[in-house]
Amino acid sequence: MSNITRRRALGVAAAGAAAGAAGLALAGSSVADAPRPAAPAAGPAPFDEVYQGRRITGGPAHGGGHHGGHHGGGYSVTIDGAELHVMQNADGTWISVINHYEPVATPKALARAAVRELQGAPLVPLTLT
Repeated sequence: MSNITRRRALGVAAAGAAAGAAGLALAGSSVADAPRPAAPAAGPAPFDEVYQGRRITGGPAHGGGHHGGHHGGGYSVTIDGAELHVMQNADGTWISVINHYEPVATPKALARAAVRELQGAPLVPLTLT
């Protein structure tokens, strides 16, 4: 074995750790100084159309409350005037009480999928207790 002492080995290890920490600090400062991406859009575009004979609407929810808050990010969807409870997932997709396991890209696509799933049946109110 070479004539390296414990003191010398500890010194080399400490110097390596200090160099690594300095590199992380430099990397962190460059990330902090980097330009940030633009803020996301205000939300999905409102819509109002007749789809397969059903009136579907969607737009920003007004008045807060349970569904104007965290569910749907303050977005309201109706089918023939009845509220379709919607929720936006963390990845930006949308689900409803009708299409819970089939996420879609937009609330409009969600409303259309719900109309297809209902097959002409009325959307009945969801009572949350």
